Amino acid sequence: MKNKKKKREPTLEDKLKYEIAEELGLMDKINEVGWGGLTAKESGRIGGLIRVKKKELENEQKK
Repeated sequence: MKNKKKKREPTLEDKLKYEIAEELGLMDKINEVGWGGLTAKESGRIGGLIRVKKKELENEQKK
């Protein structure tokens, strides 16, 4: 029996996470060791920037 994992559509957070990781120059590290290989500081920076960008998007939609 094969493990059939259903591919899901990337969410807004997924897209932002990859976009921000690229901006911070972390994609090489992520491609080598995966998301679990990031330091707490790197992960926190990505999470913080995701929050900021989501807030900006919400404010744009309210206008």
